[in-house]
Amino acid sequence: MSDHNILCRDFSGVGETLFIDKPIDWTSFDVVKKVKVLFEVQKVGHAGTLDPKATGLLIVCTGKKTKSIDQFVDLEKEYRGICVLGKRTPSYDTETQVHESNDISSVTHQSILNIASSLIGKQIQIPPMYSAVKYGGMPLYKYARAGRSVERVEREINVVKFEVQKISLPYVEFCVVCSKGTYIRSLIDEFGSRLGCGAMVSSLRRTRIGNYNVSDAMTINQLIDWRNDCFAEELRYN
Repeated sequence: MSDHNILCRDFSGVGETLFIDKPIDWTSFDVVKKVKVLFEVQKVGHAGTLDPKATGLLIVCTGKKTKSIDQFVDLEKEYRGICVLGKRTPSYDTETQVHESNDISSVTHQSILNIASSLIGKQIQIPPMYSAVKYGGMPLYKYARAGRSVERVEREINVVKFEVQKISLPYVEFCVVCSKGTYIRSLIDEFGSRLGCGAMVSSLRRTRIGNYNVSDAMTINQLIDWRNDCFAEELRYN
């Protein structure tokens, strides 16, 4: 990955690949806009959308490096998170209010482990209404926020790993490794459905894309500091 300690890069021409730790309540597009403003570059793209309520690794490319985005998009992803059993929301996470509550007294630790195992492998998934997938040129979440549901195209995904790491009912900590295009919120909703009580994501973090780890990524504040160092260095040499 790029060494972000090296100053003064070419963002508009050859371009740069940035590894950013997206903060909660930022959209992936918010990060792209921040990079555009900070480095005064127009051509910026990201490899794999993260939900507003999710944090973690977001790969951002600028300039001619945007042509290499697909090589990152196709890599497997790793997520770590916590879900709440017995609760459901329209968005399958905390972006919307709980609209369904169910009893979880019949749920056992073994049933949780069994259902998690049953969700490993290739399967068909329908993108949630609260997602950035386009329909008629508009993101699905805009229809959802207007109270509308539209037809969505199902896709094949592959869940390589669904590991239950800790159970403290109603909370279940998990780690999922999956193919591109997988919606963890939808996976957890299906997890809750198979358990018979429903489930929602309460926190989610993308920790890895291929061999690139979030531990090597910059926070937004570090990105700003790096930008300031770059411009200060340029002033010294100009």
